[in-house]
Amino acid sequence: MAVVHGFELIEVVEDGESGKSLNRPGMQRVLEMVRRREVGAVIIAKLDRLTRSVKDLCELLELFEHREVALISVAESLDTSSAAGRLVINIMAAVSQWEREAIGERTRDALQHKWGQGERVGNIAFGYRLAPDGKHVEPDTGEQAVLGEIRRLRGSGVSLRRIAAALNGRALKTRRGTVWRLEHVARICSRGL
Repeated sequence: MAVVHGFELIEVVEDGESGKSLNRPGMQRVLEMVRRREVGAVIIAKLDRLTRSVKDLCELLELFEHREVALISVAESLDTSSAAGRLVINIMAAVSQWEREAIGERTRDALQHKWGQGERVGNIAFGYRLAPDGKHVEPDTGEQAVLGEIRRLRGSGVSLRRIAAALNGRALKTRRGTVWRLEHVARICSRGL
């Protein structure tokens, strides 16, 4: 690709990390070369491997333009050395970010719907167990009794550490069969009793 555009290939920088952040070793190496004006172009295989953030892309394009460095994306056949290339790359980045956010919203909504229907979503909260249908959750009598004791003690103003000690004093165990620690009680209280 460098030959097609008339550039001499000086270094191949591989970066196996996600394009979610610019704070990754390969990206930092590329930015260092751009800032030092060691390169005339950065050639990437695909735009979303560079960044998935419109904000980050705009900052990169501004830096590249200021340093007179072209950004060339092979998969999308884009070259920011032209105004048309910069326009298209910005539009593509905006659409990519919208798509990622839309997927996140749909996933969140689907999980909330499942949770509202009493279906299992992720780890099962203490006080509940998987129902025999393998899909829904139902109260676990033993764990509900422990929750009741935590609720009663907390309502009386007992500290999280003393609640853990009280549960251990009654030989009550966590779901994993271990002794209660302050962190276990805090996690349960943070979800709201």
